[in-house]
Amino acid sequence: MFKTYSLYRLLPYLQRYRFKLFYGAACLLVTNVFALAQPWILKKVIDSLSLEITTEKLLFYSGLVVGFSFAEGLFRFLMRRILIGVSRYIEYDLRNDFFAHMEKLSLSFFHRMKTGDLMSRSTNDLGAVRMVLGPGIMYSMNTLVISTVATILLFSISWRLTLIALLPLVFVSICVKKFGEEIHKRFDKIQEQYAEISAKAQENLSGIRVVKAYAREESEIRSFETLNRLYVQKALALVRVSGAFHPLLGLLLGFSSVALLWIGGRQVIEHRMTLGDMVAFMGYLAMLIWPTIALGWVVNIFQRGAASMSRMLRIWDTVPEIRDGDDLAPVDRISGEIEFCHLTFSYEPGQAPALKDINLQIPQGATLAIVGKTGAGKSTLVNLILRIYDPPPGALLVDGVPVERIPLAVLRSHIGYVPQETFLFSDTVKENMAFGVAQGDPQEVERVAKVADIYDDVMSFPNHFDTLVGERGITLSGGQKQRTAIARALLTDPRILILDDALSSVDTYTEEKILRGLSAVMRQRTTILISHRISTVKRADHIIVLDEGRIVEQGRHEDLLTLGGLYAELNKKQLLEEELAEF
Repeated sequence: MFKTYSLYRLLPYLQRYRFKLFYGAACLLVTNVFALAQPWILKKVIDSLSLEITTEKLLFYSGLVVGFSFAEGLFRFLMRRILIGVSRYIEYDLRNDFFAHMEKLSLSFFHRMKTGDLMSRSTNDLGAVRMVLGPGIMYSMNTLVISTVATILLFSISWRLTLIALLPLVFVSICVKKFGEEIHKRFDKIQEQYAEISAKAQENLSGIRVVKAYAREESEIRSFETLNRLYVQKALALVRVSGAFHPLLGLLLGFSSVALLWIGGRQVIEHRMTLGDMVAFMGYLAMLIWPTIALGWVVNIFQRGAASMSRMLRIWDTVPEIRDGDDLAPVDRISGEIEFCHLTFSYEPGQAPALKDINLQIPQGATLAIVGKTGAGKSTLVNLILRIYDPPPGALLVDGVPVERIPLAVLRSHIGYVPQETFLFSDTVKENMAFGVAQGDPQEVERVAKVADIYDDVMSFPNHFDTLVGERGITLSGGQKQRTAIARALLTDPRILILDDALSSVDTYTEEKILRGLSAVMRQRTTILISHRISTVKRADHIIVLDEGRIVEQGRHEDLLTLGGLYAELNKKQLLEEELAEF
């Protein structure tokens, strides 16, 4: 009837809390027993008092009604506490599992998806799913019990009057089906628009410096206002459907009350039904009104939850492109020897190769430098070592083992990586440096800070290593962020150290100090330096020059200068720039 098949994926989570759900269902049944007994008690009271009114009878029946009401309230409290509590526990599990799955997805996935969209699915959509697990399940069970038992009791009083009173419910079921499908479709559109708004806000807040630098505040405000207006329009479209849904249910149920008063009243007058029967019948029919209206609300909740769960499943069902295979080698430690064997790599099938026939061996403990024009394939080469992307099988070996056969956790835990675009978390300097280790020893943090030439800067901060750096390290300069990232990589004591243009934001004097500090560290591990500056790479054991994805030159600094090729041309150009800078 409803497009709620995506909600079946929640069954394993419900299974975890089956005992709590059982206790909650038991409380629900007891609650309804006391609730359903009260109209029957009123029937007995009215019929009994119509014959004889005594103080004893009044006290007895009053106490009975109060006692049943109290018991109903107590078990209703327990029912809500247990069932709504279970929905919060499952929400906790879902949020953890959803986040854990996103953490395992490949980098290419995050290139395709907007951050705001992912945030929307992790928060807004998850909240809609929780409503299914809490109020949705509770009111569904309550509606089923009340409707079934109340209908049976109505038939026991007068089957003819019951058929007349329940006739409008046929039209209610038709309305529920039609409106439910429309609610699902419109809510899905609302969630997509909410994701657009979240993405727009996230991008603007992250790039606030650029927005202000180009004086684009008013333009971005207007752009956000347009997206927000579309969201309101889609939300109002849903409101129009929901707004018509509930009054229509109330109208159809009102026909039942009219039929009851007209036909039932005549039967009482004609003594074919007692006044007590009439009161009980009205009580049970009134009890049916809320479940029927709640049915519309429950349908709304389930349709919204199904739409949100479908959006979450599009992420959940995404299989990580980079993951451990079935034929992993028994490797738990890496020494650092790297070999490329006729490696040719394209980002997408049919695309021009980013790297072409790369043959290269990097001995353990050696320093390799990579230079080349922008887009030559330098970062691509090191991304393959990290398995950010998967190389062709057998084309890249680490310690003689194909990189795809080394467990990802082992591979990456032995690599210290400083990317071109440094990312720092909204935390202290110390926590950012210690991000790659389970617990950062203060003395080790200070040691690597000195090697990365960031120690003096940190000690000038108000709270030294406990200074908060702000979101994305916004309170630090570009050079300070890069040096913090270098310290972070060194603290993991990696076997392979990759510096991808990691000194581009520091001046040549600071660069020289950092390289001197790194020299002792680099002798103990395999190091890959990517840089546009000859001053950064000239002391490397081996230098390769990439051009359009190929190794066009390789050797030591002096050998490459002698060749008079691209490397010599780049060196000459930088020397000229330095001379001009002195004037």
